[in-house]
Amino acid sequence: MELRSIDLFEPVAVPATATRSGIPLAYDPTFKRLLDVLLAGIGLVLTLPIWLAVAIAIKLESRGPVFFVQERVGYRGRRFQFLKFRSMYENAEAGLQHLLSANEASGPVFKIRNDPRITRVGKLIRKTSLDELPQLINVLRGEMSLVGPRPPIARETESYRPADHERFLVKPGLTCLWQVRGRSDVDFDTWMEYDREYVRDRSLLLDLQILLRTVVVVLSCRGAY
Repeated sequence: MELRSIDLFEPVAVPATATRSGIPLAYDPTFKRLLDVLLAGIGLVLTLPIWLAVAIAIKLESRGPVFFVQERVGYRGRRFQFLKFRSMYENAEAGLQHLLSANEASGPVFKIRNDPRITRVGKLIRKTSLDELPQLINVLRGEMSLVGPRPPIARETESYRPADHERFLVKPGLTCLWQVRGRSDVDFDTWMEYDREYVRDRSLLLDLQILLRTVVVVLSCRGAY
């Protein structure tokens, strides 16, 4: 699929630490990409039995595809096909308008704890973050990184402030500071600040710290729904 740039982003000032010259040698983008491919490839192989179990469970409970594919916004505003295991009933997106008044999230994000569109299997794989495993394919395709701001839906970005666009200066990731500091329990403004903090301070050491903390957060199921 050809990646398309979107025009809704206003120019943002790139901080010195966000330029290539400000990144430590060990954090060269090429090195980061090699690390992404290596770890995502190993992760994909090791989790294949889980993929099979989740796929069977999804098909046994409800009609519809195993995977949920949605257009998201990534690096420099490029759109790509974002992959997840399907956690909702088929055509759940069509019922979103009826639930907007129950939104529990701040900002342009939609989240409710007891979304009636989520299946029983869906609740389990969301709670354990197993629904995110297919994004290893996005990482291998180069659309995402293991660590970076989570990619938003295009309609959410229409309400972004100029400073919020700074999160698009790096590839979106499977996990990020937001993930390890509260996830869905974090308000929108704090989430955006975490993403800007990552863009400013990113390093190989920070990535490794986030990856290790992600394991702890996923096992605790904290902030996932």
